[in-house]
Amino acid sequence: MTDLTDLLRPDAVLFGVSAIAKKPLFTQLGVALARQTGGDARAIAEALAEREKLGSTGFGGGVAIPHAKLPGVAQVTAVFARLQQPLVFQAVDGLPVDLVMALLSPPNAGADHLKALARVSRRLRDRSFLAKLRGAGSPDALYALFAADQARDAA
Repeated sequence: MTDLTDLLRPDAVLFGVSAIAKKPLFTQLGVALARQTGGDARAIAEALAEREKLGSTGFGGGVAIPHAKLPGVAQVTAVFARLQQPLVFQAVDGLPVDLVMALLSPPNAGADHLKALARVSRRLRDRSFLAKLRGAGSPDALYALFAADQARDAA
């Protein structure tokens, strides 16, 4: 199963995000994840930054998957962001990042958190899918790509 719409809602897609460094990006992702979870935006941004200190979540191909676990979060939740300009992210391949899928999970979501990371990673390694994400012209078009994938999988 490659659809991610169980993690990603239409209002959790950010388009044309502008950030000059990871910290301001995590701040914006924290605000978006707080809207999805009812959590504290600052605490979410700090949790993403703390996880990033363990090693870059930029896994190559211009993609990063910052993630964290935080008390008070009910379920694994995602926010997708397409950046206006690629951001230096210390990714494994050294390339800057322009596509970001942030995940936030409850502290006890060990297996669910890992499964979500694996699903996101698998989907965002598909070069054809990445090209479509980079070519989409709006947040709705971005989300439709994830939703169309769900429909294809269900067929």
